[in-house]
Parts: sequence; structure tokens; C-alpha cells
Amino acid sequence: MRRRDFIAALGTAAAWPHGTRAQDAGRTYRLGMMFPFPREALESVGIVDALMDELRRNGFVEGKNLVVEYRAWAAHLDLISDYAAELVKRPLDVLAAGGTPAARAVQKATNALPILAITDDMIREGVVGSMARPDGNTTGVSILAIELDGKRQEILIEAVPGARRIAALADTNATPLARLEALQQEAKARSIELAIRRVDNGNEIPAALESAEAAGATGLNVLASPMLHANYQIILQRVAALRLPAIFQWPELAEEGGFVAYGPRFTQLIRDLYARQLVQVFRGVKVADIPVEQPSKFELAINLKTANALGVTVPPAMVARADRVIE
Repeated sequence: MRRRDFIAALGTAAAWPHGTRAQDAGRTYRLGMMFPFPREALESVGIVDALMDELRRNGFVEGKNLVVEYRAWAAHLDLISDYAAELVKRPLDVLAAGGTPAARAVQKATNALPILAITDDMIREGVVGSMARPDGNTTGVSILAIELDGKRQEILIEAVPGARRIAALADTNATPLARLEALQQEAKARSIELAIRRVDNGNEIPAALESAEAAGATGLNVLASPMLHANYQIILQRVAALRLPAIFQWPELAEEGGFVAYGPRFTQLIRDLYARQLVQVFRGVKVADIPVEQPSKFELAINLKTANALGVTVPPAMVARADRVIE
């Protein structure tokens, strides 16, 4: 935990009534989770493990005094309202919603149960009205995803010298049209054409990637999206087959074979911010007293093994400033 986070946590703990500083003996805590991917899937194992490890460290142990009700929604977006309605009928203490569609679904389903959301931009998306004093029954983590899509585009252009046409893979339900148009204008200002490929679900991803490569794209920006992340293995496989250099949202994906990635480390964000907020809710802190948090540390990860396989020479200056280089 960073020093300022540790100090903030101490300050908050000091303000808790004595009876809420630790879990109540003999009580069972109940957590509902609506995350994009199945709990046992590779996409979620590290993330959920990080959350459960931190809860365990704070005395909330699944199978002992913690029960988890888990629903995966990305593969069945049409059923997301049903999943939310089903969960809020359970005797839960808090509902954890991963992704904007999940956050909106559970907000519609309950205005009483505490909701801990993690979304791209909680203010812009209307999930909360204030970062410092969340209104209603929702707080959580806002990951700055949409703003970082532009930064990732800049990094991709630098990482693929000589690129004149690149593509962006966008989730129709996640990235606003206005943001896509802004990305196109930003690329145009650098004399680069940006081709947008929008998809509604994972089944449409392979065709979209093949279309981008056939149109002459020499780089791909995989825009921030829970659905796209839930399908990252498909994306990694297809861009490798197409020899299409791609940049991803989470540094962990460069370690799994992605070309480049830039953003907060997902597992660290879950452990340092999200889990801490969840512990506060379990210990009786009101949602309105838990500010929405944002990541403050961002990593540039470059996989030189993948770059070599793709025939791309990443500029040495870029490699030198990377936080993580996979060789």
C-alpha cells in the first residue's frame, strides 16, 4: 500500500466506532459479485484471487465467515438485469459490480443495498454524482479508462514507427461515439488514419480484427471495455495470427503475450483500492463516507518477444522508459 493510502486508511479507521473496526464474531458476511467473466476463467482468476486474498488478510474468509454469490454477465448481456434482480433478492451485505453495464443494472435493481462499482468513468457515466461524497448507495473505483484510450493511441503510434493507418477495436456498449471521433481527430493531427471497428459481443471480434488488417492497419488499439477484456485471449490469438501489433489496457496482458500495454495494474488496483473499500463496507462504514477512488500509478509494459515475432522494432528510447520489459 502506498504511504498516503496507508495514512488515509489509518485516519478512516480511527473514525470508526469501536464495534465496527473488526468483523463481528460469529457473523457470516455475504458478498454478491457481478463481474464480466466467469470466476473460474483465466480472465478472472488473478483478479478474484487478489480480492479474496486481501479480504482474508482482513479477517473475511470465504468458506468460514464469508459467502460469495457470483454472476458473470459479459457473455449474456441481455440477461444482466435478470442477474441483478436475482442477486438483490439474496441476503447480501454488499454488491460488487464490475463494469458499467453491471453497475447500472444493480442500481436499477436496488436503491438500498450498498454497491461497490468499478467502472471506466463513474462521473461521466452517471454512476455517481460526486467523487468525494458519493450520493445514493454506490461508491467504488473509477479507472480513467476512456482518458487512457487516447494515451494508449499515442504509445501505439510511437511503438510502431512509420505507421500510417491504425485501427481501434471498440465495444459498442462502452466507448461513446464522441470519444471515437476524438480519437480519429487526434490520429489525423499526426497524419495517421484511424479505422474504427465496433463490436457488440465476443463473437464479432475475429471478423472485426480481420477487417482491420485487410484494410491496411499496422497497429491496433484495444479500447477499454469489460467485454473486450473478457475476450482478451481471443484477441491475443487473432492479432498474433494476423501479425498485428496491439496495445492493451492492463499491463498484465503484455506479460501474457500482448505487444504493449499501458494503464494501472488490474490486480494491484483490486487489492489496494477496491478490496479496502469492501472491507470498510463490511465494517459498517456508510457508502457516502467512502470516496470514489482512482488509480494513481500507471505502467508501460512492452513485450519484446512479441515485438520480434511481429517484426516490429520498438524505439530504444521507448524501451528505456518502460516500467516492465518482457524479453
